[in-house]
Amino acid sequence: MTTAQLKETPLADEHRKLGARMVDFAGWNMPVQYKSIVTEHQAVRTKVGLFDVSHMGEFIIEGAQAHDLVQYLIANDLNRLSSPNMALYTQFVMPQGGTVDDLIVYRRANDFLLVVNASNIDKDWKWVNDHARKFEKVSLKNVSDQTGLLALQGPKAVETLAALAGDTVKGMASFTYGEATVSGVKVSFGRTGYTGEDGFEIFVPADRGVAVWNAIMKEGSRHGIEPCGLGARDTLRLEAGLPLYGHELDDQTSPIEAGLAWSVKTEKGDFLGRDVLKKQVADGVSKTMVCLKAEGKALPRQGYPVYAGDKQIGTVTSGSQGIFLGFPIACAYVPPEHAKLGTKLAVGIRESKVPVEVIKRPFYKRK
Repeated sequence: MTTAQLKETPLADEHRKLGARMVDFAGWNMPVQYKSIVTEHQAVRTKVGLFDVSHMGEFIIEGAQAHDLVQYLIANDLNRLSSPNMALYTQFVMPQGGTVDDLIVYRRANDFLLVVNASNIDKDWKWVNDHARKFEKVSLKNVSDQTGLLALQGPKAVETLAALAGDTVKGMASFTYGEATVSGVKVSFGRTGYTGEDGFEIFVPADRGVAVWNAIMKEGSRHGIEPCGLGARDTLRLEAGLPLYGHELDDQTSPIEAGLAWSVKTEKGDFLGRDVLKKQVADGVSKTMVCLKAEGKALPRQGYPVYAGDKQIGTVTSGSQGIFLGFPIACAYVPPEHAKLGTKLAVGIRESKVPVEVIKRPFYKRK
């Protein structure tokens, strides 16, 4: 696929001006890095970084039965959003238990905003529409093309946004939602992210994305802000133990198997996939996700085999250098009997079996 055929976010020219290396990601021409993945990763851990994630999808569900539809679609309990301006991490689950996608649901004053993965927009939109037929009083809008999304992440993220949007953002709790004006542009934002750091995901009209990006970059320069690409986004989320669809989650893997049981509420009432997930919670699963710390410098990568002795028992789903941690890390699926903390296993890397140890999830947690 050539670059000319790829979709681009409204910020693509800004990325090129900043010297970004662009790559094909899920049909989008996206920045994978600017200075370096290490520089960008460390900036988010110690200062602040800004990501363009406008390739993500956004759906709006409204109407008298909007709550009922969303509650039926997701594994988490929508009633946890007890008032407007709150957010929830959850999954769409197939009746047989596999994961359609993971997403964030925002309860707003008059509707629900669902933010889904870029690679799954078309599939998710069809999934939502197919099941919405059971609910007469709902209205659905796919506003992905009209919506830009910026992720401002790191210890200085709150200070940076507060200087532009007002001090009220400082008082926002995690997984809440707000609105403000930045550089003359009306924006909304959740105190959410995908890096393990504090920060915000900022929704902006697509045609005003450049103005808001530049305003944040200018204000953030006082704190050493770095523009960050998908490379650092991946290494940061891996250190934070966060799943990536197509790696830790897919249509053959349930949220229970992925270690996300905390986000599955089987007692809330009927929802897609409930029966299988309830059975997995009660009876256990045949595979479970583990976090692995590797010895030496060799990096475990997706698809590499995991061994207990000479027997292959699983496969790495994601792996890289733990840039902030200082050692190689990986996520993998193994049988539950091999998932106990401290278990010694090995990963096949080229011609060697590199020793690894099962350690607590997440690899990194901010203080």
